[in-house]
Amino acid sequence: MKKLLKLILVIAMITGMVSSEAMSTMVRIKDIAHVKGVRNNQLVGYGVVVGLPGTGDNSRSTQITNQMLLQNLGTVIEQSNYIQKGSTAAVLVTATVPPFAKNGDQIDLTVSTMADAKSLEGGVLIQTQLRAPNGEIVAIGQGPVSVGGISKDSNGSSTRTAITTTGRIPRGGIVERDINTTIGDENSLTLLLDKSDYTMATRVANTINRNVTSAKAVDGSSIRVAIPAKFNEDRIAFLSILENMTVDATNDKARVVVNERTGTIVIGSEVKLLPAAVAHGNITVTVQTTNQVSQPESFSGGSTVAFANSSVSVNKGAGSLVTMAANSTLNDLVRALNTIGVAPIDLISIMQALREAGSLQAEIQVI
Repeated sequence: MKKLLKLILVIAMITGMVSSEAMSTMVRIKDIAHVKGVRNNQLVGYGVVVGLPGTGDNSRSTQITNQMLLQNLGTVIEQSNYIQKGSTAAVLVTATVPPFAKNGDQIDLTVSTMADAKSLEGGVLIQTQLRAPNGEIVAIGQGPVSVGGISKDSNGSSTRTAITTTGRIPRGGIVERDINTTIGDENSLTLLLDKSDYTMATRVANTINRNVTSAKAVDGSSIRVAIPAKFNEDRIAFLSILENMTVDATNDKARVVVNERTGTIVIGSEVKLLPAAVAHGNITVTVQTTNQVSQPESFSGGSTVAFANSSVSVNKGAGSLVTMAANSTLNDLVRALNTIGVAPIDLISIMQALREAGSLQAEIQVI
């Protein structure tokens, strides 16, 4: 914990040495925006993974699916329970098709179990149809499943090195039809910012206006761009020019991003504080359990009973009070919290409290 806070402090000191006025950060339009209507397409399908060494599922529906699969291949199976359980698993197959995909392109597949299968390790996905939300078959998938780990169990004990009920099939899907994507309308197109920002939308529009063609920020996330007549039949070349233009990305919105599950904290350089005082009390709660056995006396007719004794102790250390002046920066904030030995999980709570009190002038984004 202390090493992480020291690392944050070092980053803060480096950030404080370079002011936004002294150095501006230029970013390409392609890194902060995309063309409206040009997007990925999600596919999903239901299939069967075979060849599992007893780690498949035991569901009745999977046996019925196996029977229908064999019948479609010309094999007659009178009853579905003739097929041994555990060697197959019912799965959902998902994939993402990029824009402009063509017939014959290969895509990656993700395979996930639906029933009580323990592992997909060593399995092979049988040819599965992948459909778009409108029900149209867009691709088919097949191939050996890679789980990237192992899962073993014996006599009630088990161990695993990764999640083995989900796996991937690299380039296991084949696109069966072209994905037709329209770029803009008759004489214009719209750029959409990945993050809504009025200032950035205005900067992008102004940059395009000065260098290429007419552009206007419609709202905080979209910029309407007129297509010059000479590029009307060559819109790809026009987009290549647009996406490689650069805009100033300094003075971004003040933001603190936290991940409460891992204790990760990222603090933007524009974070400011109004006058505030932070109190931090070091409270430690310890729970200890001792397993014991009660043995009856000989010939008493009693039985041996196992029980647990638990003890709970609470230690509260001396509280600390740290005062921060107005317009404190990222460096000041981290330095002040570091002096009272705040752990990352406590730092998250303190920042949220400062935000609620109106002192922290930044958006807190929890992921």
